[in-house]
Amino acid sequence: MKYLGLICARGGSKGVPGKNIKPLAGKPLIAWSIELAKSISRLSDIIVSTDSEDIAAVAIKAGALVPFLRPKELAQDNSPEWHVWRHAIDFMEKNNHEKYNGLVVLPPTAPLRNSVDIEKCLDEFEIGNSDVVITVTDAHRNPYFNMIKADENKFASLVISPIDKIFRRQDAPPIFDITTVAYVARPNFVKEKNGIFEGKVKFVHVPVERSLDIDTLYDFKIADFLMNELGRI
Repeated sequence: MKYLGLICARGGSKGVPGKNIKPLAGKPLIAWSIELAKSISRLSDIIVSTDSEDIAAVAIKAGALVPFLRPKELAQDNSPEWHVWRHAIDFMEKNNHEKYNGLVVLPPTAPLRNSVDIEKCLDEFEIGNSDVVITVTDAHRNPYFNMIKADENKFASLVISPIDKIFRRQDAPPIFDITTVAYVARPNFVKEKNGIFEGKVKFVHVPVERSLDIDTLYDFKIADFLMNELGRI
């Protein structure tokens, strides 16, 4: 099967300015994802979609292709990343005359992932009965046990009221958090639909220690500490 590896990295990060090229354990953040992508032999091409010339230069130096600068309308705070995926597929098909069996998206904000996580996603996708494969990890809270909502009078109740009383977290139905470790999708599904859950979705479980998603400076500091502790420098 032929896969397009895609790393999306716009230049306007608000939580951590310059996040995608900010040094993490000695390398620009985006370089970790590019280097991991290059280690996955099943990826035919690895491209970066960015609106930033600075990010593009760092990505090229790390070994990725940057065949275009992302249009401004796809680089706003409210631009759906789904449309960024679609744009990348359309561009590569039109300009490089390529046809891919799968799109593999590796957000740069999950630098603790490893190649095994990606290979498992590809294996699951190649079983052939899904439109998209996502990654998940164990949820920190459970809506059947310790997540609440408030009514108009500010009284609290569980987000989901279980049929039977649950006294231990371990007895609640298993719940997962979606991670940004990887997404694998059929290109035609991305072009024809408008979101992940409009199709058949399978998932791969990733241990919590490899599923950190960098969104804030606090996350960045945790990632930097863990990367150094793990010796990934």
